[in-house]
Amino acid sequence: MEKDLEVADFISQSSSWAAPPRAYPLREGAHLVGDGIDVAVYAGLAKKVEICFFSPNGQCTESFSLHRQLHGLWAGHIPGISVGARYGFRVFGHWDPDSGMLYNPAKVLLDPYARVLAQTPTLHPALYGKTVDKHFIPNPDMQADKRDSAPFAALGMVTPPDEKVDSHPRIPWNDTVIYEAHVVGLTKNLPGVPPELRGTYAGAAHPATIAHLKRIGVTALELLPIHAKFSEPFLAQRGLENYWGYNTLSFFAPEPSYASAAAQAAGPLAILAEIKGMVELLHTAGIEVILDVVYNHTCEGGKDGPSLSWRGLDNTGYYRHDSHHPGVLKDTTGCGNSLDFRRDTVIKMTLDSLRYWVEVVGVDGFRFDLAVTLGREGDSFNHNHPLYVAMASDPILSSVKLINEPWDIGYGGWQTGGFPIPTADWNDRFRDSLRSFWVAQPRAITAGTPGTDLRDLATRLSGSADLFGRGRVPGGRGIYASINFITAHDGFTMRDLVSYNDKHNELNKEDNKDGTGNNLAWNHGIEGDTTNREIQKNRQKTIRNLFGSLLLSAGTPMITAGDEIGKTQLGNNNAYCQNSPISWLNWDIDPDWENITATVAYLTELRRQHPVLRPQVFYTGEAISEGEVRDLEWFNKDGQPMEEYSWFDNSIRTLQMLRAGGKADGDALLVLNGNLTAQEITLPQGQGKDFTLVWSSEWENPQQEHIAYAPGSSSAQEALSLRLYFTSPPE
Repeated sequence: MEKDLEVADFISQSSSWAAPPRAYPLREGAHLVGDGIDVAVYAGLAKKVEICFFSPNGQCTESFSLHRQLHGLWAGHIPGISVGARYGFRVFGHWDPDSGMLYNPAKVLLDPYARVLAQTPTLHPALYGKTVDKHFIPNPDMQADKRDSAPFAALGMVTPPDEKVDSHPRIPWNDTVIYEAHVVGLTKNLPGVPPELRGTYAGAAHPATIAHLKRIGVTALELLPIHAKFSEPFLAQRGLENYWGYNTLSFFAPEPSYASAAAQAAGPLAILAEIKGMVELLHTAGIEVILDVVYNHTCEGGKDGPSLSWRGLDNTGYYRHDSHHPGVLKDTTGCGNSLDFRRDTVIKMTLDSLRYWVEVVGVDGFRFDLAVTLGREGDSFNHNHPLYVAMASDPILSSVKLINEPWDIGYGGWQTGGFPIPTADWNDRFRDSLRSFWVAQPRAITAGTPGTDLRDLATRLSGSADLFGRGRVPGGRGIYASINFITAHDGFTMRDLVSYNDKHNELNKEDNKDGTGNNLAWNHGIEGDTTNREIQKNRQKTIRNLFGSLLLSAGTPMITAGDEIGKTQLGNNNAYCQNSPISWLNWDIDPDWENITATVAYLTELRRQHPVLRPQVFYTGEAISEGEVRDLEWFNKDGQPMEEYSWFDNSIRTLQMLRAGGKADGDALLVLNGNLTAQEITLPQGQGKDFTLVWSSEWENPQQEHIAYAPGSSSAQEALSLRLYFTSPPE
């Protein structure tokens, strides 16, 4: 089947030779130099590479053959090209799918370094390198498709020279509160945002949006992917789209559909300007911007997917594949392909992309989707992978927040706590432990099944030193390497977590087979929303328990957008394809949820005001200063130190956590009652100071009278509730 595909097979357009590039070292992408542009692209095994320029109506106006350079690069200088020129590549070489060789010059390929999209791709059989049927399934003969993909392909655009910005708020980790949101869903229904800006980049930085973020104490807005995307063909055929955006088309170009209509009409450069404006406005408000980024795979899917960029440039050079069967891809992402981070080209592209978004767009950090794939060398995960060493030693990237989603679906794919400094990890152990204690175990106990002991719960509340305290240097990765969360975009919302026992994903059109079945949820007696006031109150208290645990634990808290205002997805725990009211925040807030919002705002303010809630290092169990209590102590419901055997007793569901404030703050006492009945709680002696009750999940609204209790005094604490006490600070 191997064949060299000639230009005459596809196009009659003759090409000229580009001049040799003028600027060295070569920079990948298209950059203004002198009287035109220098262009460079990696196509490791190609025999010929052309750059083609297109008119606004999609016609190729001229094309130029590039010069082969060292290390798989092709480059040239094209005079007379200026900002706004629309371009793509045609690449010539072997066609042999069994060997992973998919060179097909009929396919116009997007420059992986294009800063903006001049044309977004349209799903069509011509996008595929192989001939496919109407369902986009390859024909058995695996022949090359000879249709020109230019009318349907993604095209890049030449942009002005990059201008660096530096307006980063540089918020310390111990002051950070993260809010995970989707650009569209965040403001699609927000009344204070003008209709033309709702669901856009501009809307995300509107004063009404910022006012809410500031009210609830957010210091970092973490946006679901805003890199340009292309939905999976199976979704498009069902009338759906990849709303979340975890199907990347470009690691440099932004997603155009999230821009305002005015920016879209003005063109790609206006879209980029809107994004930069969003970042600048958020920075002015003291809010950092973190991007969720998907470098683990691309939108080209499995081996039979479309040929949009990397696949046509060097399929086996960019993607992991079976070394014995190069036509077969190795997939540790569940998305059809995985980028190969053994390759210098892949690592360089990733680093260049990250630096671009920090230096030119101005963002303050990244959350790496399925980050274990980024650290794989073959089938194994390397805890000191070259990509992570490069980020840690890079003067730009080492200064921003780097957060891992520390798993993928491959061998050894769970690596929470296993990544190197200076990165942080989403702590799924925290999520599961707190969900279990407050939600799943009470459901099980109600059904007559015992709960579990308190060891893991205590470890999570105190910062997960077992996961993040390891290392040659004392303290390991540090207490704020634990990104604590209860919910995320993927899974139940907090409201649904306490309102549904099971997922309800029928609208995704996958027969409810998608999404996890391990939700650790409890509907409190009725599936879905209810007017039963008792159940409503129990659900609300459970949510206050969850928010209290999240915001009062040691580590970096992350709130999922809408949890504080009662966002429901009607039990859908995998709304990745729902660009609809299911995914958008509903800002029509009833009094119960206004109380929850006020509770979150109150708790984040307590956290901000009290250093005792934001420890700088892991607890040691020793006194901070002579004559003081130990930095962390655990007590039972009688106010006595926890006996060793008590930690293994699954019938014990009360716990008191006393954290010393040292010379900077008063002591903090967190009291958890996980029983289904009220408990008489005796406060510990501590340092002999009164304990003032400043918050309880028993309170529907946080603005309650603060009552002082003497050490050793007792009071009844409601079933399934959480309290926070402070002692007075040192004089």
